[in-house]
Amino acid sequence: MRMKVAMAAVALLPLVAFVLSPGQAVNADPMSAPLTPAGLWQAVDNDTKEPTGWFLISQDNTGLYNGIIAKMFMKPGENPNVTCDECKDDRHGHRWLGLQIIRDMKPEEENKYGGGTILDPRDGKVYHATMKLSPDGQTLIVRGYIGVELLGQNQYWTRLPSAAYTMLDPSINPSPAVNHRSGN
Repeated sequence: MRMKVAMAAVALLPLVAFVLSPGQAVNADPMSAPLTPAGLWQAVDNDTKEPTGWFLISQDNTGLYNGIIAKMFMKPGENPNVTCDECKDDRHGHRWLGLQIIRDMKPEEENKYGGGTILDPRDGKVYHATMKLSPDGQTLIVRGYIGVELLGQNQYWTRLPSAAYTMLDPSINPSPAVNHRSGN
């Protein structure tokens, strides 16, 4: 009898993990694929704790990770169509929404990615960058720096649930099913 109960509990483990964390990147099965930085992330203002932006990170066909500004939280009176006028490269004049700010990040060690860059569209400066994923996959530490990583600055981004994709502009959303439901 104990063996039957134990086997039933093991069989239900993935379902329990899904119910407890709907829409989250859950690795209930140790044999499943490792967590990656791919997904939708939110940054918040350190002082107000209000969202400042959403960032969509994806892996390209060469295995590198790149990220765009997926949603902006504008203050009253701010231009929602702001462009990267300070950018000195191919991003000059491009709208911030959809702007690629993270480029060419590659795996360096478990849960750490580097070798790429991050753009600050406010001043057009491009910094070396690293990204470190928390063990549970829910926090991404994004570090921009000049020269030596030790002299950089961290931002802490939180993974958003898959339901958040429905709140993205259809031109940004990578999910055709969501875009189709929104009438595009």
